[in-house]
Amino acid sequence: MGGSRTGDDVSVSGGLVDTFGRVHRDLRISLTDRCNLRCTYCMPAEGVPWIPRPELLTTDEIVNLAEVFARLGIVEMRLTGGEPLLRPDVVDVVRRLAAIRGERGPLRISITTNGIGLVKLAQPLADAGLERFNISLDTLRPDRFSALTRRDRLDDVLAGIEAARATGLKPLKINTVAMRDTNDDELVDLVRFAQQHEAQLRFIEQMPLDAGHIWSRVKMVTGKEILETLSGEFSLEPCEGRGSDPAQRFVVDGGPTTVGVIASVTAPFCGSCDRVRLTADGQLRNCLFAREESDLRSLLRSGASVDDIEAMIRASVTAKRAGHGIDDPGFLQPDRPMSAIGG
Repeated sequence: MGGSRTGDDVSVSGGLVDTFGRVHRDLRISLTDRCNLRCTYCMPAEGVPWIPRPELLTTDEIVNLAEVFARLGIVEMRLTGGEPLLRPDVVDVVRRLAAIRGERGPLRISITTNGIGLVKLAQPLADAGLERFNISLDTLRPDRFSALTRRDRLDDVLAGIEAARATGLKPLKINTVAMRDTNDDELVDLVRFAQQHEAQLRFIEQMPLDAGHIWSRVKMVTGKEILETLSGEFSLEPCEGRGSDPAQRFVVDGGPTTVGVIASVTAPFCGSCDRVRLTADGQLRNCLFAREESDLRSLLRSGASVDDIEAMIRASVTAKRAGHGIDDPGFLQPDRPMSAIGG
């Protein structure tokens, strides 16, 4: 593709619109499939086979592809994993991506992390141009955290939340996967924690994206159940203007705290989805639950032109289905787990 043009304005050559009229503005980029936790709903205790390092995108390749996506109308990029903070040059990645300008100015860069490592990295990431932190926190109990993640790291996560808060970047978002008989008795406590830490809390229905393919609809706590539990303790006022936000948000007790529910299984929001995903090994996925991928890495490494890469991206978006089809009797869980896809 040639050298990177980081820092230059990137002209838009037509937006990414699928056959259902959805305009795609959001790209999730996985920086690594590796993780320092072993969450029971994500992978087995022994972990999973990692992607061989030569197959991972280099930083230059990530930036080159990001510039192409910016040309196509992407305005926001979320860095994910695995655990993205495990990538040694994560700060440099943020700095280079934040310097790219699209149709609305500099790209908006955020990160989803388990929080381990933020004590050292939160401020450098903010200084590099990061706009927002999304931090995963499924429980406030040390014993439960150890059982759920198979690692005794809750104190590190809580310290990471404090470090992220100290940067002043807002909104600070906390993500919680709600699970029956696992943490469903902590929903109220987690909202109170968010209130105390000036954070936005988002509860997520557990999705069929685990490496062991043992997801169970019975174990999943539905969005309706979450709201019923919270309504018994808090006043919840619906927020206006959801747009393409995956979370249905509510103001808690008059604000400023908000709580959101991402009900991907029981109340899918596919009709307003504006996201595509790039895996750590350079595969483009037009849906989190897609079973097909487009190999941008091989195309890029073959010396393909920008036009060729744009064409593959457009073809992938054009092929996007109306919905993920979890409720369809023929639904098949993706072969890759969430850690390899990127959240």
